[in-house]
Amino acid sequence: MDASDTSSGLLDPNRIAVIGATDREDSVGRALLENLSTFDGEVLAVNPNRQEVLGMTCYDSIGSVPEAASIDLAIVVLPAPAVVETLSTVGDQGIRNVVVISAGFSETGPEGQQREAELIAVAEEYDLDLVGPNSIGIMSTTTGLDATFLQGYPPEGSLSLMSQSGAFIAAVVGWAIQHDIGFNNIVSLGNEAVLDETDFIARWDDDSETDVIVIYIEDIDNGQQFIEAAREVTDHTPIVVLKSGRTEPGAAAAKSHTGSMAGSDDAYEAGFEQAGVLRAMTIQDVFDYGQMLAGQRLPETNTVGIVTNGGGPGVLTTDAIDDSRLELAAFSAETHERLDAQLPEAADIANPLDIIGDADLERFRNSIQTVLADDSVGAVVVLSVPTAVYEFAELAELIGELQAAADKPVVACLMGGEPADQAAERLASYGIPTHFDPSRAVASLEALADYSTIADRVYEEPAEFDVDRERAREILNQTLEREVSHLGVEAIELLEAYGIPTPDGEIVESPAAAETVAERIGGPVAMKIVSPDIVHKSDIGGVEVGVRLQEVAETYETLLDNAASYDSAADILGVRIEALVAPDESTETIVGATRDPQFGHLLLFGFGGIFVEIFEDIAFRTAPLTRREAKSMTEEIQAAPMLRGARGRRPADLEAVIETIQRLSQLVSEFPSITELDVNPLVVAPEDVVALDVRLTVDRDELSASE
Repeated sequence: MDASDTSSGLLDPNRIAVIGATDREDSVGRALLENLSTFDGEVLAVNPNRQEVLGMTCYDSIGSVPEAASIDLAIVVLPAPAVVETLSTVGDQGIRNVVVISAGFSETGPEGQQREAELIAVAEEYDLDLVGPNSIGIMSTTTGLDATFLQGYPPEGSLSLMSQSGAFIAAVVGWAIQHDIGFNNIVSLGNEAVLDETDFIARWDDDSETDVIVIYIEDIDNGQQFIEAAREVTDHTPIVVLKSGRTEPGAAAAKSHTGSMAGSDDAYEAGFEQAGVLRAMTIQDVFDYGQMLAGQRLPETNTVGIVTNGGGPGVLTTDAIDDSRLELAAFSAETHERLDAQLPEAADIANPLDIIGDADLERFRNSIQTVLADDSVGAVVVLSVPTAVYEFAELAELIGELQAAADKPVVACLMGGEPADQAAERLASYGIPTHFDPSRAVASLEALADYSTIADRVYEEPAEFDVDRERAREILNQTLEREVSHLGVEAIELLEAYGIPTPDGEIVESPAAAETVAERIGGPVAMKIVSPDIVHKSDIGGVEVGVRLQEVAETYETLLDNAASYDSAADILGVRIEALVAPDESTETIVGATRDPQFGHLLLFGFGGIFVEIFEDIAFRTAPLTRREAKSMTEEIQAAPMLRGARGRRPADLEAVIETIQRLSQLVSEFPSITELDVNPLVVAPEDVVALDVRLTVDRDELSASE
């Protein structure tokens, strides 16, 4: 279903039918009706076993409801076996929006999975916008809708939340009520049989009452669809995601470097980055980020000024900034002069600005105002420990007024008890969050700065290079001809077909042929055993570098003996003789890809060579990727300074690296049957790059089907 087609009436209905309504104590149907008792529209009860429910007329079927076609929303609270037939009746009446509370579907096993497949078929037949099944319901504070069986109703606000976990929503609603955190819409996605997070991203982007979209997910079925939908939204509406299940389930069966190093969470991390989504790591982060993004304008720079009446909190804030992607602002000479004239001699007019413990409101006013006026300051953290000189509520009002006048983001740390809680309410009216812990204040500012970068992005289409696809397919077809799934250096021409440089060389099957090729290449050569069954050739003595011409024949025999000793059953295709590639100031890197079930191909770039899995200095993105995304991969790894020319080295040819990553992205995008691919090492030098080895795994059935 097209996300843009998610109709009105789901979260802003006028007429609601509760199918399975009951007055039985402690039942879901009763809880729903009680929560809907404050709804301004019309609520209709449907249950063939009741004539009246909680004082309401109860209809025996949806078809017997007067003007059933005008019902905007049907909520189904029936035993699972009755749901599918009921949905057909709902569809027959022309009702489009449905929330299925009932459990007993794909979450319960094969029988439930079959039942859910039937539910999906009915939803497709009638074009239903269906939430669930196994949902706890939906809310909209803007329209006064509480179609859930939860206790409590959150304050009205501008955060809209969707969650795959009903328990998470139940906890959030209680927490939001306690801390006065406002929401606009809340949707329990349940099993996502029809509508999922992608549908609501587009819907809430068009909702003027939603400033920030918050999502709790456990998995995403179609990662590329999610990325595409989010990209359309995140340049003007922030999306904050809390993803559970960050541990790696293990890639023990993976045979490539890329496959063994890419954990289950790496694809999500890469996909979120490319989609412009902000990732929260804790529930607290979700609401810290959400409040900050909803209440404060975006900073023009990533520099932070600190104003504090206590030295210790100022130092803690400085440490937190140093650990983040933010920077401590360098106050201008004019700011120093003004502060020097305003503050007592004991004050420290550096950043953090310590206005010392006897500071009154006027000192806070002058200091905050001066720091906010400094063009070098993008945002301000105001910290205060409690003193008898002023009330926190008064300081809160002052901070709010100064922030509104300066129109720069401000976050507060009022480090007290109940007085700080009361002051937080005043700050919230200005959209200013307050925290006890300075690290939370800095983290929320960092999220704001990160979103500022996202909002400024200009998305570019991935480049399409002129490549030899027919030659690439011929090489991949070796897997069909030889009935194997893995290819090694014998497939190095695959890289050449996609414009990735490789050394001059050939595969030979005899010592004499090895000598002939070595003489043609000239000078010392590199020799590598060619076997798709031997992954780490260096470890078993399958590689020799700098072999002189008179040693080529003997080395050929040695390589074969070493391979046979390692694995007598290994398929040996010969030995590759190739020109040496050992330029000065070169760096060994790795570029690779592995296919993720949700996001498609996951691209990897990092520090390579024989120690790649020891250092694990790598960056990930999903394919297809743009030049900007490929470039960012080269900047993220710890070895990036080596590529940029650290300690007197000449800079590497980064443009060639970026292009190589893009070309590999195009290769796996155009041949999705490649499930894993390593180019290791990709030697990067000041003048060029060259791929010395390749290994890939192919899904032969998929390759054959694509013929």
